[in-house]
Amino acid sequence: MDNYLDLMRARREQILERFYAALDRAGRPHDAASLIAVSKTVGVDETVAAIQAGYRHFAENRPQELVRKLTGLAEHPELPEVRFDMIGNLQTNKINAVLGSAELIHSVGSLHLAQAISSRAVRKIEAGELVGPQRVLIEVNVSGEESKRGFSPDEIRAAAGELAELEGICVQGLMTMAPRGNKDVARRTFAGLRELRDELEAAHPDLNLPELSCGMSEDFESALEEGSTLVRLGRVVFSPEFAVK
Repeated sequence: MDNYLDLMRARREQILERFYAALDRAGRPHDAASLIAVSKTVGVDETVAAIQAGYRHFAENRPQELVRKLTGLAEHPELPEVRFDMIGNLQTNKINAVLGSAELIHSVGSLHLAQAISSRAVRKIEAGELVGPQRVLIEVNVSGEESKRGFSPDEIRAAAGELAELEGICVQGLMTMAPRGNKDVARRTFAGLRELRDELEAAHPDLNLPELSCGMSEDFESALEEGSTLVRLGRVVFSPEFAVK
């Protein structure tokens, strides 16, 4: 594990160099975006190494894995405090496992799911089990790929007012996933998310959407150049085999 930790530290320096260079190219300050280490494919030991390497913001895509990581990390009180988000498909029967454990849910891709999170969060707040509304992002299928989940742009335009009024949740911004393998299409997808955010804020003054969650290992630099505030990096962080450009 010592060799892995050395790799993690060296890799993090490479990632941050690219991260800050992309922000510089866009004329954005270095604190305009955050790097999320997506730990969904690794165990607790690798996550501990990532914390020791300097990462403080993590994400999981399954509620049971989120619970497992939090339980495992609780056995390491010497480590600094870290944050976990939920980025994967969230089924309604798993909502309670995520509320209060995930700082931010990135993947609210339907009005039905938003309503379910809202109602359960309200109950937990009333019971004293949750300190405040659950922070969420609305997942939007900007690219229109059939394999992607989320609201279509027209659907989010129609539902934005209702989402803003739901109790128990606080909508913080938008999330999307770009098609793989085409950097030009990915960039257009990221730009489309930013433009949609700006449109929604203009149409709904009660909506404040500072967060844009987009960009992964293959395309995070383009995402940062197009306004992403949260990039979700898995393989480039954790996989020794992933080629760092």
